[in-house]
Amino acid sequence: MKKIGLSFITIMSAMHFAVAADSQPFLIYAPSRADRAVLTLTFTPGSKENSTNAELRLVETRDLGFSARTITQHPTKPILYISGGAAGERNLAIQYLDEKTNETSRGVMGNFARDYSYLSVDKSKQYLLGCNYKDGIIDVYRLNEGGVPETEPITTLNEGRKAAHCVLTTPDNRHFYIPYVKENNALYQYSFDAKSGNVKALDPKNVNPPEDTGPRHLAYHPKLPFLYFSEEQGLGVSVYSRDLETGKLNFSSRARAADDDAPTEGVSASDIVITPDSKFLYTGIRGHKHEFDFIAGYSIQKDGSLHPLGMTATNKIPWGLAVSPDGHHLVVTSFGGGEIIVFRVNEDGSLKKVASLPVSEKISDVETRAMP
Repeated sequence: MKKIGLSFITIMSAMHFAVAADSQPFLIYAPSRADRAVLTLTFTPGSKENSTNAELRLVETRDLGFSARTITQHPTKPILYISGGAAGERNLAIQYLDEKTNETSRGVMGNFARDYSYLSVDKSKQYLLGCNYKDGIIDVYRLNEGGVPETEPITTLNEGRKAAHCVLTTPDNRHFYIPYVKENNALYQYSFDAKSGNVKALDPKNVNPPEDTGPRHLAYHPKLPFLYFSEEQGLGVSVYSRDLETGKLNFSSRARAADDDAPTEGVSASDIVITPDSKFLYTGIRGHKHEFDFIAGYSIQKDGSLHPLGMTATNKIPWGLAVSPDGHHLVVTSFGGGEIIVFRVNEDGSLKKVASLPVSEKISDVETRAMP
């Protein structure tokens, strides 16, 4: 492990001077492929009168020994789960956090069934779920009392489709849905048994999303039976209603913040997040072959539908998104620009850039955590 810049204690002691009354400082964790490490940053909001005097600092780089790609955290334990790597090398890290500072303190490395492009912990906090993009395989691992996954999955799904992109259990923990992008355009639905970790396909298995949408990542409405998928090909958001008894999905609507003259090739949507108050939703739009890199914003209506708020320009290839614990800031990773960027979420849902920090390129995921 190597330290960067000022000590963590020094930074923490200085954080009181510019905290806005309605915002709180928080930590940011970002896995770096280039550095083969997980980065820890601190963000201190600016004053309410001047949000641009916010501070974003890199305080730690924790070596992992593999090309880290995706990250999630345990809902209640001070643990980060990080995946990446390649065949034949370690591909999963369990990083413990110091409960007084939330700085990484020690870690456990392992070689698991495969690397994952998406990780999540179920609502019972008993299982770690991983989604492998290359082969489209989903694995479910049982967690021990300390939050460490067993080395072999207890359930594996292989539907013979590549480019699976997300696995996240429903708020009631009874179901989950697997989106497939590109030419594999599909959306599979399953029941999930939190007592055993077993999974069973619903009938029909495929929800058959509209053509050329490519459902990618999803977010559940905190209060209503709706879920939202960023459209990798469509550049919009697909809205689905969820039957609370059967778990089956029904396509409801689509919303798109990008204009009709947006490029049709060489661009794709990325991550998707909802603010804790369920007022706003944001997705990233990546200009792989064009100067077309934005955060698309939407207001969430009372009936669960979306109203486009427009797009906010950002640095190259906005990939990973995370909302601050208090919901007042949006963190974005610039995969091509090598930056972590923080936007203030205004009362009307518009975004204002308040801080950015050059770190390293090819950061595709990010997590936030409240200060202890």
